[in-house]
Amino acid sequence: MRAQRSVFDRPFFLLAAALVACAHGPPKKPGQLFTGVVFDRYSTLSSNDELIRRMMTPLTQKHGKEMLEATGQKMRDQPIDLAKEKFTVYVPAGDPPKEGYGLLVFVAPWEEPTKPNFWRPALDKHQFLFVSATGAGNETKVYDRRMPLALLAYENMRARYPVNPARVYIGGLSGGSRVAEMTALGYPDIFRGALLNAGADPIGGNDGIHLPSRGLFDLFQRMRIVFITGEHDEQNLHDDLVSRVSMRDRCVFNVDVRVAPRLAHEPLSPEAFARALDDLEKPFQVDEQKLAECNRNLYGELQKRLDAVRAAIDDGDRKRAREQLAAIDTEYGGLAARQLSALDDALR
Repeated sequence: MRAQRSVFDRPFFLLAAALVACAHGPPKKPGQLFTGVVFDRYSTLSSNDELIRRMMTPLTQKHGKEMLEATGQKMRDQPIDLAKEKFTVYVPAGDPPKEGYGLLVFVAPWEEPTKPNFWRPALDKHQFLFVSATGAGNETKVYDRRMPLALLAYENMRARYPVNPARVYIGGLSGGSRVAEMTALGYPDIFRGALLNAGADPIGGNDGIHLPSRGLFDLFQRMRIVFITGEHDEQNLHDDLVSRVSMRDRCVFNVDVRVAPRLAHEPLSPEAFARALDDLEKPFQVDEQKLAECNRNLYGELQKRLDAVRAAIDDGDRKRAREQLAAIDTEYGGLAARQLSALDDALR
């Protein structure tokens, strides 16, 4: 009598493994991490002209342009030479979703490549692509490197992978979080949400990030903003609060707040990062009535300030008019671009 084969004998084992695979479907494609990636695609979004248009106050733009024209100087088109830059890219496990991947552009506070190894499960769950530039830490310049690198990362990722435009986000840690906030404010037509981890600044005002044009700011008011900071990171918890108050005062209400348990000023744990992505992806609905009422007050106050400048000009008090005009330029920025330019011309 032939001896009965064990199920662990190779032919029978392979057959059993195949049957199990069939029962549960094909094996899931694993996530892939790529370091030292070189991109080659430029975008008008990252050009010097566009950075100035979106990020500088109207009078700063106007006077700067006049100075360049007077001296005959010209800016180079792009601040970044992509051939010299490297990026880290993570592609989540599984096949691309039918609607396209989500994308998280991450601004790091350090110079080294960012490897999101502990964040892979959350990136896989949400089917998020992840990209971060190398050599763009807190010691590097914002407009010359950190912001254009983030914009070029977005441009090249959407060119290489199927990306859902409704799920494009920017985030960062510490100083990188502050750059992410600035970029979200200036480019809300690209980024639909921001993940601010342990670093935030107020918007508007003398100490805040300059406000963009009214059209862009309307989009920012409808963006999802997620604040998440370690429970022991007291300074940045305070800075988060100051930032949120400034947003509320300027009618930005779609804000989520999380405190990461047991963390200080450090990268998010896998659990905290997963919760932050959940918040970014959570459906929300804008309270249009509340937003419209708040905007009436915001723009009503702006108009009063502009009227006061005109009154000072009419009274011949040019010094007071210039001081008031400069204050409006700083506090309201692009929300009053056309009026600021006209009043500035009246003071020539």
